[in-house]
Amino acid sequence: MGMVFGKTGVAEPVYETLFLRSKHSKKPCSTEYEIRKYATRYAIETDNSKENNAFRLLAGYIGVGGPPQNEGSKSIAMTAPVATTTTTTSNANSSSSGTQISMTAPVVSTNYSKDNINSSERTMQFYLPSEFDSMDKIPKPSDSRVRIKEVPPETGAVHTFSGSMSEEVANSKVTSLVEQLQEDGLDIAREDAMKNYLLWQFNPPFTIPSLRRNEIWIPLTVEQVKAHLERFSE
Repeated sequence: MGMVFGKTGVAEPVYETLFLRSKHSKKPCSTEYEIRKYATRYAIETDNSKENNAFRLLAGYIGVGGPPQNEGSKSIAMTAPVATTTTTTSNANSSSSGTQISMTAPVVSTNYSKDNINSSERTMQFYLPSEFDSMDKIPKPSDSRVRIKEVPPETGAVHTFSGSMSEEVANSKVTSLVEQLQEDGLDIAREDAMKNYLLWQFNPPFTIPSLRRNEIWIPLTVEQVKAHLERFSE
């Protein structure tokens, strides 16, 4: 029931907040955001297309709705089951010796940009729990469509919002965030942001839309962050 009302109880990647821009700041803003710094993370990912049910493939890997679809033997209890909305894929290996891995948040989708309208260019990711901190600790997927990825350290601007998602909503949120960053003096082009942003979703589909947590992430360079922090420290 808690998930319906926005409570997930799942782990999230650890990050450091370097800067927070609030509507309650001395200098008002129309779009709130923060600049976050993440360390190295590990994720599983797959292509997101009509022919490839990305969520089911990734959920199957960690053991949602059936035996984990990975190679391993260590059983790890899930912290936030989402079995009501997912099942393992029909063509996956049904071995019961896989490692059951905790669900974490957020679910990551590549952008809705027109530049990535070809579904083969879209991917979905699940971040893995922090104990899986090296490639040799991560069980290999049973399905070749699921890949393990090392996500390098990065820093970026994040805008948090609620509600249902669509292409129009995502693009609108990216535009608003870019306009606020530009207003704040950051040298960033909307075209670059539209190509590189990520959509992070923290709640299952059955969560009440107004209580869902969504985030738009736009990666920033070291130089951009340094200049931005110096500008606001003056």
